[in-house]
Amino acid sequence: MDKDGVDYEYSDFDPVPNRIIKEVILPCDPTADDRLYHICISAVSLVVMVILAVLARRIKAGSRQKGLSGLLSPVNFLDHTQHKGLAVAVFGVLLCKLCGLVVSPNPLPFTTEAGNKQNWIILGVFFYPALYYPLLACGTLHNKLGYVLGSLLSWTHFSILVWQKIDCPKTPQIHKHYSLFASLPQIACLAFLSFQYPLLLFKGLKGTEKTNVTEDLNSSYYNDYVKKLLKKKNPMQISTSSTETPKLPQRIIDAVKSYIYTPEEAFRFPLKLAISGVASFITLYQVGLLLIISVVPSLQTARMGVDEDIANVLAGFKIVLSPDKHEVVRIVVYYMWCVEVCYISAMTLSSLVNLAMFMRSMVLHRSNLKGLYRGDIYNVYNCQRSIRASRPALVCWMGYTSFTAAHVCIAMLIQTMVFFLCLLIAVFLIIMPILHQHNLILFQIMWSMWPFWLMILLSVLIQHLTARFCFIKKTAGTRDLDNRGNLFLLTFLLFPVNVLIGVLLAVWRVIITALFNILHMGRMDISLLNRHVEAFDPAYRCYAHYLKIEVSQSHPVMKAFCGMLLQSADQKDNVTQRSRDAEEGIQLVQQEKKHLKISSAKRARGHWHLLYTLVNNPSLVGTRKHFQQRTATEGFLNGSLKGSRKEAEADTPATEHEDVQNDS
Repeated sequence: MDKDGVDYEYSDFDPVPNRIIKEVILPCDPTADDRLYHICISAVSLVVMVILAVLARRIKAGSRQKGLSGLLSPVNFLDHTQHKGLAVAVFGVLLCKLCGLVVSPNPLPFTTEAGNKQNWIILGVFFYPALYYPLLACGTLHNKLGYVLGSLLSWTHFSILVWQKIDCPKTPQIHKHYSLFASLPQIACLAFLSFQYPLLLFKGLKGTEKTNVTEDLNSSYYNDYVKKLLKKKNPMQISTSSTETPKLPQRIIDAVKSYIYTPEEAFRFPLKLAISGVASFITLYQVGLLLIISVVPSLQTARMGVDEDIANVLAGFKIVLSPDKHEVVRIVVYYMWCVEVCYISAMTLSSLVNLAMFMRSMVLHRSNLKGLYRGDIYNVYNCQRSIRASRPALVCWMGYTSFTAAHVCIAMLIQTMVFFLCLLIAVFLIIMPILHQHNLILFQIMWSMWPFWLMILLSVLIQHLTARFCFIKKTAGTRDLDNRGNLFLLTFLLFPVNVLIGVLLAVWRVIITALFNILHMGRMDISLLNRHVEAFDPAYRCYAHYLKIEVSQSHPVMKAFCGMLLQSADQKDNVTQRSRDAEEGIQLVQQEKKHLKISSAKRARGHWHLLYTLVNNPSLVGTRKHFQQRTATEGFLNGSLKGSRKEAEADTPATEHEDVQNDS
């Protein structure tokens, strides 16, 4: 190694024989010391939280909420109308920090000790959420001071991170550019926060930013959803669409469209689903970057280090590729290049599969939510369930976003390994032997078994042909069995052959099942098990419970109803206040009475319309007065009383008794 930190090794790409020039990156200390920065930013974040807590208590001073209830909450995860950018960006920053926490040799910047890494990782899991919590809390109060503090914090985090990466673009961690590439999503999220907080402050100064704490119920989104739900559809379109059978090109187009998510005006995704989507993209990027950087440079280094000694090594294993050593080097380098191409192709294929699965999940999420909003419980869950909050449902709802990122990570690793193995088998046992006409081992084995394959093929053809022409007869447009005696004889004679065919089908079934589960490993919205035992799939069970909380607590029709109640209460208070002013004269009193009469009629008509839409809401059954005196053993099915079914049965997957009823 010379004074510039460059280590010289041997390679065949240098004028000196067997000489490799390998760059060794020394540890880099940025000008903005990471330890000092985290100490300072932690103190600043604590001061910001104290200021925000005092501001929150002043805002709520006129209300009855005091003590701990007056403190800040990060964001309302059940509000579908709020701006999702702040929460999504902060969760993205936190996820990037978590990825760096696991890979970095020093999980926390406060310590440089190599030992007890797992203890520091556990401490960092709780430290970084507390550190970035003020970034999210600054936008909770919808206050100008909060936006100013959020702008300062976001610009500080963004500028220091960019400063450190400019000072130290290369690090010895895994790869010289790994730290730089891994921080790109974090830089993008911090840049978005640095832009969004000043924008919110500018809107607040102009008075265009809404600061009402009941903005969720006052939003027109829920009213628009109800209007679209109650809008009549053209019966001609429904009849024509149901009778027409689509052709093959239309089926292909529909299949492609099922994987493309197109936004709808009267539907918005829940906040946690939006966070889960961004977390899945970041996880996909981080895991793919780690798989590429940790393996590909090592393969390239090994390929460049191959010399003539590899011929002696292979000869020790009785492998002679060629009598010429230079030819052996060329063949080995070519094979290693093929391995590298297979690995990169496997990782790319895994990324594309996960992206396609994610897009399909977005379409299915919307379909499931809209179905549960309408009360189509069985079509979503394949069994009858009660849509209500419970302890398991709440736990699954809290961890759904984190579980999604974890499943994408594991799916990416498993898919890359399986695809890499399959590509190696295809390249080295099928493609390369065909191209070079050498090492046709697989084809020789298959050719030696040609009598067996011929017997299987002929047996299958005989069964299909006889079933088509001998054992099926058509009479007056109907089909029935014919030549039953010959059918029974052929069934008996082909029994041993069908056993062998069944073995092949069993192997093919294992391959198809494994491939399906591997492709859908990162998805939680479908179960990898049979529909009758899908409760044993922890991922799908978590998704099912997550939908329960979202639907029971954020139903658009329910929120539209509550918003109209609040608006009618405000109108009533305004009318009452105006009626107390007796100095306006008799004419003003008569006008107010007329206005009160008109508003009461409109209010009553609106209440009855919404009551009609909410009559089957299962979340409101327990609060109805004439149902409260029922015994605890009786259950309710979609708002209607079911005396023969208990609530415990409605909250579990379909039992054998329900399956018999459904089949009948």
